[in-house]
Amino acid sequence: MGRLSVEQFKNERKTPIVVVLDNIRSLNNVGSIFRTCDAMLIEKIVLCGITACPPSIEIHKTALGAEDSVDWEYAEDTMAAIDKLRGEGYVVCSIEQAKGSVALQELKVDAGKRYAIVMGNEVKGVQQEVVDGSDMCIEIPQFGTKHSFNVSVTTGIVLWEMFRQMKFGK
Repeated sequence: MGRLSVEQFKNERKTPIVVVLDNIRSLNNVGSIFRTCDAMLIEKIVLCGITACPPSIEIHKTALGAEDSVDWEYAEDTMAAIDKLRGEGYVVCSIEQAKGSVALQELKVDAGKRYAIVMGNEVKGVQQEVVDGSDMCIEIPQFGTKHSFNVSVTTGIVLWEMFRQMKFGK
C-alpha cells in the first residue's frame, strides 16, 4: 500500500499546515486528529490548554501510532501559539462559524503560503479572542438540524480541502 515508516515520514516533505488544538477535551478526538494529520503529511500539531499530550493510551487508541510520526508541541496559551506561528509567516485560520467567515467551498488556498488552522473545544468552539486574533475564519456550511460537526471530523474535512488544493490544484 506504499505506507511510509515513521523514519520515512519524518524525512518526507510536509504539507505546510500546522493544526492548533484549542482546549480539546476528548483524547479520542486528539488521537483521531493525529491520524488524519499523518495521512496528509501535516507539518505539526500544537496542543494548547487542556488538550492532552502523548504519550497516552487513550490518544493511541485512535491515533494508532500517528502520535509517533506527526511532530507536535504543547503551548499553554492558544493566543501565544498563534502569535508565534504568525510571526513565523503562517496565515492563521480559525475554523469557526463567525460573521465574515469564508465558506469552505469558497476557500482559495495559496500553495505558496503556510497555514495554521485552529480547531476549537467540542462545546465552546474556538475561544473568541483567538477568533478575533485570526487572519480569517473558515466554516463548513451545514444544512441539517445540527450546526456543528465533531472536531475530528471537521479537522478531516478542512485538511482534505486545503491539502487537495495544495497538492492537486483546483
